[in-house]
Amino acid sequence: MNGDRQAALFSQYRNGLLEDTLPFWLKHSVDQEYGGFITSLDRDGTIVDTDKGVWQQARFTWLLGELYNEVEPREEWLHLAEAGLQFLSRYAFDPVDGRMWFHLAREGKPIRKRRYAFSESFAAIAFGEVAKATGNAEYAEKARELFLRFVNHRPDPKFTDVRPTRGIGVPMVTINTAQQLRDSIGLEEANHWIDKSIEAIRTYHVKPELACVLETVGSEGEVVDHFDGRTLNPGHAIEGAWFILWEGRCRNDDQLIKLGCQMLDWMWQRGWDEQYGGILYFTSLDGRPVQEYWHDMKFWWPQNETIIATLLAYCLTGETRYAQWHQQIHDWAYSHFADPQHGEWFGYLHRDGRISSTLKGNLWKGPFHFPRMQLVCSQLLQEMASPVKLAR
Repeated sequence: MNGDRQAALFSQYRNGLLEDTLPFWLKHSVDQEYGGFITSLDRDGTIVDTDKGVWQQARFTWLLGELYNEVEPREEWLHLAEAGLQFLSRYAFDPVDGRMWFHLAREGKPIRKRRYAFSESFAAIAFGEVAKATGNAEYAEKARELFLRFVNHRPDPKFTDVRPTRGIGVPMVTINTAQQLRDSIGLEEANHWIDKSIEAIRTYHVKPELACVLETVGSEGEVVDHFDGRTLNPGHAIEGAWFILWEGRCRNDDQLIKLGCQMLDWMWQRGWDEQYGGILYFTSLDGRPVQEYWHDMKFWWPQNETIIATLLAYCLTGETRYAQWHQQIHDWAYSHFADPQHGEWFGYLHRDGRISSTLKGNLWKGPFHFPRMQLVCSQLLQEMASPVKLAR
C-alpha cells in the first residue's frame, strides 16, 4: 500500500463515485412525474419495473445529503435530497399505525410493509443528513423520532416460542444508524445504543471457540443446530466488523479495534472463495450444506463491505495482511462487477464471476452500498495522505 497505490485507489473511488456511479443514478432513477426514485434498472438504465422500495428512497436521499455535507455543497444534490424526503413524508408512512411501508407503487400507493423496522432506520439517516444540510429542526426531530421507533420496535411474533432466536442485523444496523445521527444531528442517545449493540454482538454472536461470527443464534447466544443457525453470512458479519472498527477509530479504543479485526479475520477465512475469488453469499458453520440455493453466488454488497473493512483495518493497524486482502477483494470485484460500457456495477454474479443478471438495481440494490464504499474509502485514503485526520 505505497503512495502510488493509495493515489490510484483514491482516484478510482472518488472519480468513480462522482463521474460514474452518481451520474448513472441521477440520469436514470429520478422520477420527475411522481417524485422519489425508480431503482429497478437494467444495465443501460432502462426502467425494468416502476415500483419503489422505501429502503432505496431513504438510502438515496441519505447519500445525496451525505455528499452535500461531506464532499461539496451542490444545490442539485440538496434539492433532490429534499425531494426525497417529501416523497417519504407523503407516501412512506402508514397513517393507521405510523409504521413505514417497505414497498410502494410508483405513485406512492402502499403495497406492503415488513416485520422489521429497517425502513425507519434508513429514513432516520436520510432526515438526519438533510437536517444537517439545511439546519431544519423539524427534520432533525423526525430523524430522532424514527431512530427511537426503530430501536424500540418489537415485531409482531411470526414464530412460536419453541426455538427463539436473535439475529445480528438489528444491532449492527443500530450501530451505524446511531453513528450517522451522532454526526448529523448530535443524537444524545447515540453512544448508549452503540455500546448496547456492540455488547450484544460480542456477547451473543462472536464465538472465539468456533472462530466465527454467527448470523443467527438462540436467545442466549447458543448455537442453533438447524439450517438457520448453521448458515453464515460473511458479508453481513464483515459489515458489522467495520462498523465496530469505525467506532474504535472514533473513540481511539484499541479493544473495539481488536474486536472488529477479529470479526474480519474470521469471516474473511469463512467467506473468501479460494477457487474463484470474491466473497461468497452464504457459507456453513460446519461444512454441511446450506439451505439457500444462491449460497455460492457473488452479490455486489458483500464485496463492497469487505473492501471498506479491509482498508479500514489496514488504516488502523498497518498490518500487511489487510492491505493484501484489500487488494485481492478490490481487484476481483472491480474486474467482475464493473460495467465499463454503461457505468455502475452489476448486482449479481455466478460463483465463477459470470454475470447472472444485467440488473443494476431493484427493490434491494440501489445507490447505497457501492457509492458508500467509494465515499468511505476515498475519505480513508485522503486521511492516510494527510497529517490532519478527517472528522469522520
